[in-house]
Amino acid sequence: MKRILVVANETVAGKALIDAVKRHAEGEEVHVHVICPQNQPKHGYVIYEDHVRDATQNRLEMTLALLHEEGIEADGRVMDPDPYSAIMDALGEEQYDEIIISTHPETRSGWLRQGLVDRVHRASGRPVEHVVVDLDADRDDVKRTLVVANQTVGGKELIEHLKHKAEDGPRGFIVICPQSGDDDGANGDAGSGAHERLAHTLSELQDAGLEAVGQVAHSDPYTAVQNALQFYAPDDIVISTFPETRSGWLRSDLVGRVQEATGKPVEHVVSGEGGEA
Repeated sequence: MKRILVVANETVAGKALIDAVKRHAEGEEVHVHVICPQNQPKHGYVIYEDHVRDATQNRLEMTLALLHEEGIEADGRVMDPDPYSAIMDALGEEQYDEIIISTHPETRSGWLRQGLVDRVHRASGRPVEHVVVDLDADRDDVKRTLVVANQTVGGKELIEHLKHKAEDGPRGFIVICPQSGDDDGANGDAGSGAHERLAHTLSELQDAGLEAVGQVAHSDPYTAVQNALQFYAPDDIVISTFPETRSGWLRSDLVGRVQEATGKPVEHVVSGEGGEA
């Protein structure tokens, strides 16, 4: 069985990468191991390492699902941020016949500026293919919608809105829940309330046949959106809040600020359930 090591971060679910793996697997029995070095968010003074890892894990799971749909045996894991060290660690643990490294185009790729592909080729002595993924070009195939909600994340208005959006064509949803100070769950664990609401929403979306991943995010919703743009490259954004009289997010003009800063389509869904968000 041929073993292929795939290395990618923000481009890990890109169409060009999936096509390259399919090409290498054609007519052969292969096993693919995908490693995703974590990247650091560009926004926010406080770095929540578990949030960064969750985002990387979500991207990895989306990729593994795409490979499994193509009948390709694949597994993977999240690795330390330095891509060269991550690759060398992986090569030290298992034998691989080929390596595929996926990056953004040269103008956007820190890995290419570091000469990663050439360094790995020289150090590994294995065939190394470099795949360029243009996420903007991928948008014609499957749209990605970023969903931002806290207390209203499980609201029926939001769920119905997302179901309606999915009727327009292939679409994946990334649901982020900014963690607030009162997010204690049944066991009093900080943040577990947000995790419970998020898990309920993802279950409802998946039961409806929608592709969805999610994570608890940075406590400031604006910063959470900025980081999610870097982590997931969404096409559009849905922000869910309570009515204006009960919503701190609306009092801080979150919807307008996000629309102005991102230049992406932003939809606002109002929910009538729960407390304040």
